[in-house]
Amino acid sequence: MNRGLVSVVSPICDSAFIGEAIESVLAQSYAAWEMIIVDDCSSDGGAGIAVVNSYAGRDSRIRLIASGEKRGSSGARNIALRAARGRYVAFLDSDDLWHPDFLERQLSFMERNGAFLVFSSYRRIDETAREEVLPPFAVPPKADYRSLLKTCPIFLSTAIYDTSKIEKIYFNEALGSLRDDYVYWLSMLREGGCAYGNPEVLADYRLRKNSVTADKRRVVGPQWNVLRKVERLSLIRSAYCLCCWAVTGYFKYRR
Repeated sequence: MNRGLVSVVSPICDSAFIGEAIESVLAQSYAAWEMIIVDDCSSDGGAGIAVVNSYAGRDSRIRLIASGEKRGSSGARNIALRAARGRYVAFLDSDDLWHPDFLERQLSFMERNGAFLVFSSYRRIDETAREEVLPPFAVPPKADYRSLLKTCPIFLSTAIYDTSKIEKIYFNEALGSLRDDYVYWLSMLREGGCAYGNPEVLADYRLRKNSVTADKRRVVGPQWNVLRKVERLSLIRSAYCLCCWAVTGYFKYRR
C-alpha cells in the first residue's frame, strides 16, 4: 500500500559507508521514497560524492545536494528538510542501515497507533564486520516530553514523523552536532503528545570507535547545557534529569 512519499534525510561528511546506507534504502519493500543526501563539505577528495552520484545516476529517487559551507550534521539535515517533498520525514545517517521492511513496518505501526512520530528497536553492530557487539536496544512503548528529559530512547535513524499531523521542524544549528537530535525530539514533544516505540528490530547502528557519543563523558556538558539553557529547567530538576540520563546510559552500553 502506498501511504505517501517518504523523504529520507541523510547528511554525509567523509563517509566511508554511504554506499551501504543507500543500498539499504534501495532494498526497501516500500518504494515510495526519495533520498536527499547533503554533503557537508567533505574533505575526502570527493570519494563519498562519487559514490552517491553513481547511485543517483541510476535511480532518480536519490538526490545529492552540496552544502555551500560547512554547517555540521544539523545544518546539513536542515538543507535536506527544506528540499523534502514527502508527507513523511525519515532519517538515515550514513553509517547506519535499515532492514528491508523498515519503512513498511514503521508506517504500518504509525497507522495502527494513530501516531505522528514513531521509532524502533535496533541492532548495534561492529564498525566493519557488521557483527553485533551489544544486544539489540529494545525501545519503550512510548516516550513523551517528561520522560525524554531523563533519557532519550529515540535513535535518529529509526525515527519517522508525519508532516500532515505535525509541522516540519528544523534542527537547532547552534548546537552543532552534539545533542542536536535530542533537542529535535524535545521540541517536537514539548507541546504534548507522545512518540510510539516499535519493539521490532528494524535497523542497524554502527558503533564507531571514533564516535563522539561513544565517550559519554564528552556529552555530559552538552547534555547539561540542553537541560539548563535550552529547556530552562531548574538547577535541581536539571541535576535529577542528568543523573537519570547518566545511569540509563551506563546500562544502555554495558556489555
